[in-house]
This record gives sequence, structure tokens and C-alpha cells, in this order.
Amino acid sequence: MTTQPTFVESEGLRNLLTHLHSSGPEAWSRAPEATDLVTYAMDKYGALARKHGQEPADAAVAAFEVMLTRAARDALDPWAVITRAVQLTLTYDARANGLLCSTGRARRAESAGFHDAERFSERETPVYEYHPAFTVPAESESYDGDPLPESDAPTNALVALDRAVSVFMRQGWPEETARSGVEYICSRLMRTGSRLAAFEYLRRDRHARALFDLDQRCWLAMLRAVLGNQHPDRAHTSAGRGLLLLLVIGYDVEDVLEIASITRPITRGVRALEDGHTHG
Repeated sequence: MTTQPTFVESEGLRNLLTHLHSSGPEAWSRAPEATDLVTYAMDKYGALARKHGQEPADAAVAAFEVMLTRAARDALDPWAVITRAVQLTLTYDARANGLLCSTGRARRAESAGFHDAERFSERETPVYEYHPAFTVPAESESYDGDPLPESDAPTNALVALDRAVSVFMRQGWPEETARSGVEYICSRLMRTGSRLAAFEYLRRDRHARALFDLDQRCWLAMLRAVLGNQHPDRAHTSAGRGLLLLLVIGYDVEDVLEIASITRPITRGVRALEDGHTHG
């Protein structure tokens, strides 16, 4: 019968943590018991890590970081403290992966209401084939916008998203801000099924502005560029259709960059972005 290590019990763990702490930083790399403890933690929390889409080694790292603290050494039940800390770390790491942000930001209270980003590529059927948000409205005789490309086929929605990000970058937006913002807007668009509904929801979405570190001017500029001007009189113009819809129905990046009603809000947004960083 194999004898269990003493650190399996709370008292034994407390004694080992105290000994390692008093022996100095190098004790963790030299003491065989320390290696055994980390291996045990990896096995102990492996299932919990996989539940959150992570590896057992990630749980072991989280456990190790807690074991270094005084809170773990002085706790009545060190394993309870470590287990709770590992659980929280894995939860927020998974949340950060879903929100496309840092773990520190995912821990903040203002991030509690966010939903995970949803990419077009995660669906088996291309979103543009069934989603009403990508339905092109019927042309009217009073249409005063730019002519549609005659020969271009509709663009895959995922490609359209990448091209939309490219348009923002060509106008001076940082890639990370542009991609995160456009993906977030598209995620809401897929949920609402309407560009108008998505716009109305997102323009009041203070959580999104906090997540992407954008002020109101930048955020509204991005919304108007991506989703279009939602005034009924602009419905059949390029400004009304917005960047994403134009790209979906066949425009390419160079076409869009020549449309002033699309590039103006993007340019205003990047100026506001630069002003905010200058005065921040």
C-alpha cells in the first residue's frame, strides 16, 4: 500500500509551505517535496482546468502562485484557499479568452455584463446566407448612392469582417482596437438580426466603450461606419448601408476607401482616438 504524502492533508501542506518559505526562493526548485506538490496539484485540479477549456498545467501554475502567499500558509485549511483561488483564476482566464481581453480586465465588475465574442467562422452555415441583417434592401428609384459593382459576387461574411478591419487600419486605427470593435459589433448584429436594432443597442453600450477603451465619439464613429447611418432617408445610400454591408454585397477595400460617406466617420473616429490618448 502506497503511503500518501503528508501535504495531502491541510496540516501537512501548511507545514510544507512554511518550510519552503523559510528556506528561501530556491527551495521550490530544489526540494523534491515541492516538485511532488506541484505534480499533485496538477492532478488534483486537472478536471477543473479542462472544464474551463484549459490544461492541467495552467491549474498547477495558478495553485503554485497561491502557495507562495501568506494567506495559504496561515489558513486553517490551506487546500480550501488554494482550491478557491484556482477556481477563480481558471474562471477569469476563460472569461478573458471569450471576451478577447486581459484577465485583469475580465475580473473587473464592468465586464460582468459582457457576452463572449462570437466569430462568423464558428458557424457551419455562412451567416450571410440566412441572417436578415445581411439582407440587401430593394433598390428604389430615388437611390442616390454609389452604384453597386456589376460583376462582383457576394463576399463571405468572414472575409467581409477582415476587410472591414483593413479599412479601419488603412485610415489609421490600431489593428487590435479595430478588430475587437468590429467583431463585437458583428456579434451584436447577429443577435439582433437588424442593423438598426444593433446600432440602438450598441450606442448606449457603456461596457463596450470600457472594454475597448474608446470614448463616446470614437465608439459612435465606429458604429456609424460599420452599421451605416440609420436614418430612413439614407437607407439606400452607401452611408445608410454601412461598411460591413457594402463589403458583403461585393465592394472591395479600394472601392470603400473612395466613398467619402464611409471614410469620414472612420477618420473622425481616429482623430478622437488620438486626442483621447494625448490627453489621457
